[in-house]
Amino acid sequence: MRWRTTFGVFLTSVLSLGLWAFVYEPSSFSVRRYELAPPGWPRELDGFEVALLADIHVGSPYRGLDKLREIVRETNAAAPDLVVLAGDYVIDSVLGGTFVAPEELAPILGELQAPLGVYAVLGNHDWWLDGDRVEEALVAAGIRVLRDEAVELSGVWLVGLGDWEEAPPDVRKALSAVDDTSPVLAFTHNPDVFPTVPARVSLTLAGHTHGGQVRFPWLGTPIVPSRYGQRYARGHIVEDDRHLFVTSGLGTSIIPVRFAVPPEIALLRLSADVPNAPPVSSRIFDP
Repeated sequence: MRWRTTFGVFLTSVLSLGLWAFVYEPSSFSVRRYELAPPGWPRELDGFEVALLADIHVGSPYRGLDKLREIVRETNAAAPDLVVLAGDYVIDSVLGGTFVAPEELAPILGELQAPLGVYAVLGNHDWWLDGDRVEEALVAAGIRVLRDEAVELSGVWLVGLGDWEEAPPDVRKALSAVDDTSPVLAFTHNPDVFPTVPARVSLTLAGHTHGGQVRFPWLGTPIVPSRYGQRYARGHIVEDDRHLFVTSGLGTSIIPVRFAVPPEIALLRLSADVPNAPPVSSRIFDP
């Protein structure tokens, strides 16, 4: 009889983990708050908050238009100073999903609000569908799309970089408009561009990896869509005093599964750097 009990516990555990990975976790999302201190961040901008949304993949399982509206409501409720959208708004031919046209989803994204505006870049899935079409839909909804461009926003520069794979960015061109000492925030879809980003950029924001979607204890994330493997999988990365933050994103692709990599709206609070302080690490706290 003992083997039956053991097998029953094993089967229950497997089913529970399956429900978590294929239903609960990919269908949920949360606002996750991080505090970062990019080098040279000015004290007058201490507490500046950026909402980073990426990889929504509207039309994938659990990411229909109603869920998109919920994501927009929660982002607005967080009241960030700036909203940046890091690409992959659409998805086509996904297991268990339904294609949603950019003209349908963009007006909902257009309801996002922030004092300094809402800005976007395109991701590889947007380009695979039709990058110009996705951009036109976003612009029609009042969202400015940046293609290797910089805009000045009340004491901070925002630079949008093209997708590393489908619209290789010209980083030098994008930064050419930066003509003062104000801090620079860059955002892009694919973090693989980060080694080419100079130290003049205070912080680079990216998505694309979905955090690997699945992370196992002791093993980490076995599959990360990056030429650098787990190096830029997700979170706050510091290399040579250059700072990168990669969000785990909001949707799924290929297979609608997530395990130990929960979908998130990343709300980044940027604090003034403290001279001679130890290296900064990310802090996550409940909203």
